[in-house]
Amino acid sequence: GRQGRTLDTLTYKHGILYGFAQALALIPGVSRSGGTITAGLLMGYTREAAARYSFLLAIPAVFASGLYQLAKSFGEPGPYGLGETALATLVAFGIGFLIIGWFLRYVSTRSYRLFVWYRIGLGALLYILLGLGLISA
Repeated sequence: GRQGRTLDTLTYKHGILYGFAQALALIPGVSRSGGTITAGLLMGYTREAAARYSFLLAIPAVFASGLYQLAKSFGEPGPYGLGETALATLVAFGIGFLIIGWFLRYVSTRSYRLFVWYRIGLGALLYILLGLGLISA
């Protein structure tokens, strides 16, 4: 796409297409953020707008997933208590916030090529290691 659109021009149709792109992450190996960012770029959104919306879409998915896991583990014995879990959650939030800020600045001025090659290289490495029997699925 031309990649000139901003989030101010987001339509219902584009929102639904973003949702379908996010749903592709149900397929093992498909990156949720990669799929939604790619969809945004194909619909003509700027790199920053596509990345920003991808992260906004992650909020309800990650929050719901966390609540589901919390409810599922409630009452189960485990090595970590509420305090440790709360601290880990706060640390993860802080680091995630910093990384997202860096990433949005990065993609505003640079290509996604680095991330594409990383995914291709890692996939090829895993394929080779699985084929040689050095790791198992």
